Amino acid sequence: MKPKGWVAFVLGLLLALMGIVGLVVYRGGLAALIPLLIGIGLAFLGWRGGRHGLAIFGHSCIVVGCFMVAWGVYLIPYSQPTLAGVLSRPLFWGLFSIGGGVCANYHGFCKCVRGLD
Repeated sequence: MKPKGWVAFVLGLLLALMGIVGLVVYRGGLAALIPLLIGIGLAFLGWRGGRHGLAIFGHSCIVVGCFMVAWGVYLIPYSQPTLAGVLSRPLFWGLFSIGGGVCANYHGFCKCVRGLD
């Protein structure tokens, strides 16, 4: 059986890989666990397909992203202005998650997912 949504499957695998790298580099930080879980969920939805799961996934990403943005704003005074410092903070991943959730919601109502041509 092959993936039904190649883009979602590949993006999910890349996001899960980034989460694994974050867990290894930062020794189990919560900010790296969330991209890992979101990536696994996205890869599963890309493999399985279906618009209902994609809409639920999108809404979940938006909610998790809002919590991460609030957490990240709280941590701004402690952040380092380096590339690793930005990419390892929850503010970046919260904004990334909100954008991905909005994208997943729009894609859940796309013609290609609904089966219309």
